[in-house]
Amino acid sequence: MKQILFAGVIGLFLTMVGTPLLIKLLARKGYGQYIRDDGPREHASKRGTPTMGGIAFIFATVAAYFLAKVITGYLDPDVDAAPTFSGLLVLGLMVGMGLVGFLDDYIKIVKRRSLGLRAKAKMAGQLIVGIGFAVLSLQFADAQGQTPASTKLSFVHDFGWSIGPVLFVVWALFMILAMSNGVNLTDGLDGLATGASVLVFSAYTFIGVWQFQESCVNAETLTNPTACYEVRDPLDLAVVSSALMGACLGFLWWNTSPAKIFMGDTGSLALGGVLAGLAICSRTELLLAILGGLFVLITMSVVIQVGSFRLTGKRVFRMAPLQHHFELKGWSEVLVVVRFWIIQGICVVVGLGLFYAGWVADK
Repeated sequence: MKQILFAGVIGLFLTMVGTPLLIKLLARKGYGQYIRDDGPREHASKRGTPTMGGIAFIFATVAAYFLAKVITGYLDPDVDAAPTFSGLLVLGLMVGMGLVGFLDDYIKIVKRRSLGLRAKAKMAGQLIVGIGFAVLSLQFADAQGQTPASTKLSFVHDFGWSIGPVLFVVWALFMILAMSNGVNLTDGLDGLATGASVLVFSAYTFIGVWQFQESCVNAETLTNPTACYEVRDPLDLAVVSSALMGACLGFLWWNTSPAKIFMGDTGSLALGGVLAGLAICSRTELLLAILGGLFVLITMSVVIQVGSFRLTGKRVFRMAPLQHHFELKGWSEVLVVVRFWIIQGICVVVGLGLFYAGWVADK
């Protein structure tokens, strides 16, 4: 449990202190954001704001995870502070997706355009990282035969029959791409995606701790062994979630309106990837659609807008993604962000309620 606390505090400290240093570095190099000409007019003032801020919380998360291991192992030699395969794979997915986003951001800056990597190149990068994660997550079985991921679908735990490794890879890729694009679409207002992500990471910190306490590894000491969780490294996933929560919270200090830095695709692709990774490794794949409900809602607004325009030639919203629709209706940016955070908070409460209800039902 100490690792969870240390990881969150270190992640928070590193981004609080490190982000302004990154802002100065990016500003000195002229790595500023390019704003879409067809976006809300109020966004024109954001042009030139340093971007690629995702570097800050990616670095802080990885550093906080390993520093928490070192500190707790040093303070208590009896504690097994070694990194786990589940934790390393989820962090690797975050770094890999962040690298794809970094290349996209870098090309935008160098080429001085609002579009970075070509669609095929960007997709290829995401596929390589996603397939690598999916394949490796079915390896590294522990003493109980549990691998970081399972070939069964899951809601609050695994259910049904195995879909097999091939279909699992396809399913994992869908989740990774969907969440990455969902966070990317949400990252349109100052602090919106960052704050929403903090809420989801807090939920996964709780889920990891709960699954550890009710793990099937401890079945002999549980009052009801039939309600246990077959998750390989739940406590380490909580450490990763806590590090992410702290790192994103510190970044939010500088990313909130008026933002001093944007996360860019570097950050949004990394956050979407790591959310999918946490869901897959914690056996809560379908629950993620509820816990990350705001990302799903915003993604669906784009799908509805595009589908309606192609079929009928009419738009449902004044502008998609959904947050810009409310901006064009006259809501201030801060008002949209706060109300959307409230929606995301409700989604997290509902998701955790369903998670707990699933445990009660199994009892």
